[in-house]
Amino acid sequence: MPFERVGIVGSGIMGAGIAEVAAAHGHGVVVRSRSQSSADAVVAALGASLERQVARQRCTEGERDAILARVSVTTDLGALCDADLVIESIVEDLGAKRHLFTELDGICDERAVLATNTSTLPVVELAMETGRPDRVCGIHFFNPAPVMELVEVVRPITASDETISAAVEFARACGKDPVEVKDRAGFVVNALLFPYLNDAVRLFEQGVATKEGIDAAMRGGCNFPMGPFALLDLVGIDTSVAILDALYAEYKDPRYAPAPLLRRMVAAEQLGRKSGQGFYSYR
Repeated sequence: MPFERVGIVGSGIMGAGIAEVAAAHGHGVVVRSRSQSSADAVVAALGASLERQVARQRCTEGERDAILARVSVTTDLGALCDADLVIESIVEDLGAKRHLFTELDGICDERAVLATNTSTLPVVELAMETGRPDRVCGIHFFNPAPVMELVEVVRPITASDETISAAVEFARACGKDPVEVKDRAGFVVNALLFPYLNDAVRLFEQGVATKEGIDAAMRGGCNFPMGPFALLDLVGIDTSVAILDALYAEYKDPRYAPAPLLRRMVAAEQLGRKSGQGFYSYR
């Protein structure tokens, strides 16, 4: 089940990052966006990322041009009809993802694998929106996709061994370190990470330390590359709340209930780096 042509649905940071990774490792890639402006933004972001790599002598100008040549963008979902693998990377909303998988099932070749980049939501519910539940799995890249080495390959109870094996090999072919995980909310990384992030916000709410102090403590005391508030801003406050809500819905553990400050920040549209303001300012 080789994947030569990869379709990606979603033109945000993750969609663009996955496109870069796949194209850099020889795959033909088509990225579908809902608007031409966001599709053009994918090309611009990819070009800027590759220019930085050329400047740092991590790739040559020839390699940059070859990678760019492997990526095309479209606003037409039907353009993914001949993809061997389609990776969904849209908003973390189960209803939106279900609808998309129904559409993809009707468009893509019956042999194609449909995958989701969800970090938390149940993959089996997406699989059951299709007529090929054995060919649906999770392929969860981490942000930023070109840098982070881990990929969680998520096995819903409906997936075949062949599908999971092909997903694992795809991740390896992209230079990543795949870890096979069961289809349960949060998988491995987020199930462990988000209680920590949530607890950090509660400490801040309780006045135990400033956000700068908590970040410095976790960098210096645990050797983490960034503190919890900087990481929340990178992930996105709205995305973080959605992940915590999904974890709480599955496990009913109070540690997964989002800290009140997180919901207030979402209401104020203080979403982190992507909005220019989160726990820190990026303007």
